[in-house]
Amino acid sequence: MNNKLKLGIGVFSTILAGVAAVNIQPIATQIAQVVNTSPVIAQAQPLKIVFPTRSGTTDLQTKAKAVTEFLSQEMQQPVEAVFGDDTAAVEALRANRADVAFLSSRPALKAEQLANARLYLAEVRSNYSGGHTYKSIFVVAKDSQLKSGKGLSTLSQLKGKKIVFTSATSGSGFIFPVAALVQQKLVPDRDRLGGFFGQVAYGGGYDKALQAVLKGQADVAAVSEYTLGAPYITPAEASTLRVLYSISGVPAHGISIDDDVPVATRKKLIAAMLKLNQPANNQLLRSLYNSTELVAVDHDKHLSPIRLALQRAGMQP
Repeated sequence: MNNKLKLGIGVFSTILAGVAAVNIQPIATQIAQVVNTSPVIAQAQPLKIVFPTRSGTTDLQTKAKAVTEFLSQEMQQPVEAVFGDDTAAVEALRANRADVAFLSSRPALKAEQLANARLYLAEVRSNYSGGHTYKSIFVVAKDSQLKSGKGLSTLSQLKGKKIVFTSATSGSGFIFPVAALVQQKLVPDRDRLGGFFGQVAYGGGYDKALQAVLKGQADVAAVSEYTLGAPYITPAEASTLRVLYSISGVPAHGISIDDDVPVATRKKLIAAMLKLNQPANNQLLRSLYNSTELVAVDHDKHLSPIRLALQRAGMQP
């Protein structure tokens, strides 16, 4: 028998042995071996979204879980909820402990600065006068001698008065009001408010700032337009207040995405998020933060008003 014939018989015998071995193995065992030894198959890493606690929100964890389950199904990728305030959300993006976050405008700027995250979607509410923008307002008692209006003549009435801001970090409750005062040349910057007002205080929340006016502890409060009602104050309380002065164009909260998220994944996420606008899914969105809709926005254009307000007030993002 020549060498080629010997080699052919040997190869044929090896093949027959392999076929026999395959035939006697249960199919389930074969599949298990392939799955356990394959280096290619791997589960996608979960996409982590930060849901911050906001005033008036209840049972956020349950509501956020329902949203992430919807997004997981739409994207065919695990999506997980993470919780924390705006500061913690920005830090999570910076440290790569989260990929996406619901953020207000100033933290969105900080997320851009520290994590190269950009805001792609903005929230719309029925009580936002500009859809995805709203007003910062100075509020006084209805029977106040201060006259409502626009421009310098209205704001100049506040000289020597007692004012309560929402907080020193609030966009509508501090940054935009101070920027308006600087623009009208009534104060030089945020650090010299005491030279214009008779007293400056910080409520620590919209409801507390409004209560200071309702109780006569302050002449004026700086808050958001949507706070003149539940859950901040009652309709009866709201009827005893009026808007002295308003500032339009405050950017609504939105959804920032870290630039580390692949473009294809980002597009899938945005498409899935926008499906929350559909009637069948809309209650999932409304239950989170009372938003009625999400709209696509340009990061720079949407946040330009807060950039300008911060600059005028002498503040950093």
